[in-house]
Amino acid sequence: MENLHIVHAFDRDLEKIKGLLLEMGGLVETQLNDAITALVNRDSKLGKQVKKSDKPINRLEQEINEKAVRLLALRQPMAGDLRIIVAVMKAAANLERIGDYAKNIAKRTGVVVTSPPVGSVANTLKRMNNLVTDMINDVLDAFIGRDIEGAEDVRLRDEEVDLMHNSLFRELLTYMMEDARNISPSMHLLFIAKNIERCGDHTAQIAEQVHYMVSGSLPEEKRPKSDKTSTMTLEVDEDK
Repeated sequence: MENLHIVHAFDRDLEKIKGLLLEMGGLVETQLNDAITALVNRDSKLGKQVKKSDKPINRLEQEINEKAVRLLALRQPMAGDLRIIVAVMKAAANLERIGDYAKNIAKRTGVVVTSPPVGSVANTLKRMNNLVTDMINDVLDAFIGRDIEGAEDVRLRDEEVDLMHNSLFRELLTYMMEDARNISPSMHLLFIAKNIERCGDHTAQIAEQVHYMVSGSLPEEKRPKSDKTSTMTLEVDEDK
């Protein structure tokens, strides 16, 4: 009877931690969406609000870690239960990093809005961001549902984010070559695009933790990466 009570207490504590992780994920999604909305609408006031919004996310990560460590110390879980706690802590760390990237996006937005818009790049960034926020929502559903197939789908979708990043990188280089006045805002937009791409990477890492949590191992196949911006070159038309 005592063992049964311990099991129930462990399950309750674990569900509380999972609830905090979902809350953290919701805040991160909102923060990312607000950061891109500030960029698209050229709303520096909203951008400043986003820069302050990572504090609750940081507090939640700290609370998750404290509760998880306490659970490890008091319950000494084995096998599957231990993997769940480890996966939760790693997922929280990834969400916290995504929050940091959202804050960085908001910081650069404050500079970008002081210059004229560069083509339709802001709207492209919004579409790219929508891909990532959908991935975050879906990976958290997979985490709670212990859904390996759903997590793997999220992991593979990160390649689409990479491809959009590559395309946007080329587009911004072209804008910079066409008009020197575009160089400064385009550089900030390049960093914003890279931040969104990294958010996709961290979301894919959460998907890998779902696989570990359920199966006891990480995915055997490496995640496809299509980010070629570090080696990309742009051909110059010498006739111009």
